Amino acid sequence: MTWASIDLNADLGEGFGRWRLTEDEQLLSVVTSANVACGFHAGDAVTMRRVCDWAAERGVRIGAQVSYRDLAGFGRRSMDVPPDELAAEIAYQIGALEVFARAAGARVAYVKPHGALYNRVVRDEEQAEAVVEGVLLTGERLPLLGLPGSRLHQHAEKAGLPVVTEAFADRAYTPEGTLVPRGEDGAVITDPAAVVERSVSMARFGVLTSRCGQSVAVRARSLCVHGDTPGAVDLARRVRGQLEAAGVRVEAFV
Repeated sequence: MTWASIDLNADLGEGFGRWRLTEDEQLLSVVTSANVACGFHAGDAVTMRRVCDWAAERGVRIGAQVSYRDLAGFGRRSMDVPPDELAAEIAYQIGALEVFARAAGARVAYVKPHGALYNRVVRDEEQAEAVVEGVLLTGERLPLLGLPGSRLHQHAEKAGLPVVTEAFADRAYTPEGTLVPRGEDGAVITDPAAVVERSVSMARFGVLTSRCGQSVAVRARSLCVHGDTPGAVDLARRVRGQLEAAGVRVEAFV
């Protein structure tokens, strides 16, 4: 499936204290949705407040990027967290961000898992169900952003939560349509021209080429450009510019 419009999202607020990783203010002038770190893999209260203020000023939708409790590993280490504990921690992170979103005159509009949790809930029934339970604990029926066909989306749909399919402009894919693990060679695509070309192909035709050279169908309503990639702001601008030049409207999915 292809779309006449597509959302452009980025992971933002991924700093802690005096340490900053993402160019939040600049990226918020390009993207339409902001996945804001909620303190478990990155982010702190001051950073969350600042990013929410900037996002609200620009009309960018605010999403809670929830993670395993893993500051040291940036949320990229898989953890066997008991389901009831994980559900509570998901709700906790969303609630923390909601305070600052409301203070900025906005609301948390969706939820996206981060890093190891994102990849885990593609296949893990128990962890996927726990993430959905965490969203339900907030009392809000928030959309869940994730890979098409994931266990996360299956459990969300069963619970009556909206789902939003996502693709990655700068990540390599397997022939099965999943992401190549970051620890493997070629998992992250660094050539800006290739990232731009893949973005347009996914938005217009719903396909991309896997690492093995096979065509993979990608049903994406939202396209992610990573905020921690070197030159992320310029790359995001190029992606958006070429999408619009190709006749694709760039707008938020919510």
